[in-house]
Amino acid sequence: MAKKPLNIGMIGYGFMGKAHTNAYATVGNFFELEYEPVLKALCARNAEKAQEFADNWGYESVETDWRALIARDDIDAVDICVPNNLHKEISIAAAEAGKMILCEKPIAMDVAEGEAMCEAVEKAGVNNMVWYNYRRVPAVTFAKNIIDSGNLGRIFHYRANFLQDWTISEDLPQGGEALWRLDADAAGSGVTGDLLAHCIDTAIWLNGGIKDVSAMTETFIKERVHQDTGEVQKVTIDDACAFLCHFDNGSLGLFESTRYARGHKALYTFEINGEHASIKWDLHDLHRLEYFDHRLEGPMRGWRSIHVSDGDHPYMGNWWVPGLNIGYEHSFVHQVADFIQGLESGTPAGPTFRDALETQKICDAVLESGASRSWQDVQKADV
Repeated sequence: MAKKPLNIGMIGYGFMGKAHTNAYATVGNFFELEYEPVLKALCARNAEKAQEFADNWGYESVETDWRALIARDDIDAVDICVPNNLHKEISIAAAEAGKMILCEKPIAMDVAEGEAMCEAVEKAGVNNMVWYNYRRVPAVTFAKNIIDSGNLGRIFHYRANFLQDWTISEDLPQGGEALWRLDADAAGSGVTGDLLAHCIDTAIWLNGGIKDVSAMTETFIKERVHQDTGEVQKVTIDDACAFLCHFDNGSLGLFESTRYARGHKALYTFEINGEHASIKWDLHDLHRLEYFDHRLEGPMRGWRSIHVSDGDHPYMGNWWVPGLNIGYEHSFVHQVADFIQGLESGTPAGPTFRDALETQKICDAVLESGASRSWQDVQKADV
């Protein structure tokens, strides 16, 4: 049976543009889906670089104005892979044009922008998703299944960190095409929106909502040259952030993120301690889930490593034979597969814009807490 085309309009050609494009190009080879993603158009301001990217990855055409891309009748879904300060305007315009939207994380610069984006997609009735891809690592999804089964019992603790070291040099500029994450005007925040947002999304997916937070933030290098202007400017992003929190289920949370942890390029870990058992996961060993069950007797009691590669593990039946690993890029393939299956079933796959707004609310509370040095309640939806 012929598959229905799902024409993709990609805005942006950076790191995430590559990861998403690879997912669209690969998903149909491994998942039985009714829709086939078609790389219809690539949009970026630099026409030469955009054409080079399009030629390399197989996009049929190029646009240099995202408004022109959205106006095209042959685009079904718009994928937003641009700096955070552009998410709101593009998303709202795409929704008003009736396009499906897949948007990079965090959803927006702040809660107010996120609310406007949610209202736009819900008013238009268009399918939408935010790219929190770590949910789709098979070991992380397997952790979700274990928690939902009740195997851990009552949850007492959730702790997570995301550590990098790439901004330690004082000579590193801020802003511009490659370093916009260091410019608060483009990014909104530093490690909170970039790294902790991933930790938070995973946490509330696994362990439920967060009630309140107490945070500390630090900017270690106070001034940097802006790459676009050549002027020395104040640095207003957070280089490091750590926070405590209370979850709605009564458990305690501890989160840390920094770009100043020498020796760590992308160390993302979490551990959950429950009444009966504990689990922990490490991005550097992403295909394994560590599991401790106190109910085992005597010398059999201890941590064990589960190699998440069997066909009955989440997603793995679509890949290789048991025992063989998959990698980081496959989490994006899984997210595309889930998005398309949501179209087929009529039940949208998460995280939707509304789901991602919950993470944004926590990020905003964390930043406010760090600035005020006080506990902050997380904004809750009106009941």
